[in-house]
Amino acid sequence: MKLLQGKTAIVTGAARGIGEAIVLLFAEHGANVVFTYVSEASAEKATALEAKLNAFGVKAKAYQSNAADFSACEILVNEVMKDFGQVDICVNNAGISKDNLLLRMTPEQWDDVMQVNLKSVFNMTKQVIRPMMKAKAGVIINMSSVIGEMGNAGQSSYAASKAGIIGFTKSVAKELGSRNIRCNAIAPGFVETDMTSYLQDGEAADKYKAGIPLNRFATGFDIAQVALFLASDMASYITGQTISACGGLNI
Repeated sequence: MKLLQGKTAIVTGAARGIGEAIVLLFAEHGANVVFTYVSEASAEKATALEAKLNAFGVKAKAYQSNAADFSACEILVNEVMKDFGQVDICVNNAGISKDNLLLRMTPEQWDDVMQVNLKSVFNMTKQVIRPMMKAKAGVIINMSSVIGEMGNAGQSSYAASKAGIIGFTKSVAKELGSRNIRCNAIAPGFVETDMTSYLQDGEAADKYKAGIPLNRFATGFDIAQVALFLASDMASYITGQTISACGGLNI
């Protein structure tokens, strides 16, 4: 059974990692997929991913767009509406980390993380709610983190940005629930991506896995399955929630 047949989804920051896993699973379940990448260096990979998605028999398109730029998000959603005619699902996945102890953190490092991780969620949500309100239906999924729930030494900016996403998600859910627009967040733990590659082997990996009851890092597919559930009608009565997909790390 295809859970997203006929839907159109936008996923930001999806040329790799969790975002890539999400768009592949969405396409497998019948969704037309729009995904963004920000760096010219990712263009070749984005083109290859677009071809993979189209092979599922859906319409897919990659856009080079910076979710941290409000004007770029406005242009993106306008183009998507012209090309696809609708926006049913928006997954705000774009994110970075610039870890540093607070004592050494620069204002620029703090601002960069807030701009990409938190302001991007405002930027995209602001744009997609108009067509969703007109359609009287929609799903917004925001990628938070277990670090936003727990905090972590050396990650004050990342934790603050991801905690902000949780508060934003709850507020949007209350504002838009009467319009049949659901808004939820996912809080992954450690996931096997490029961002965590330095943690995945050796003593560092053993240390972190020891604190995870399931004793492993998540795969992108693990997180994509949560996104699929929240995007589908199976979650039709779920809004304003944060689903922790962390292997029990936050117990």
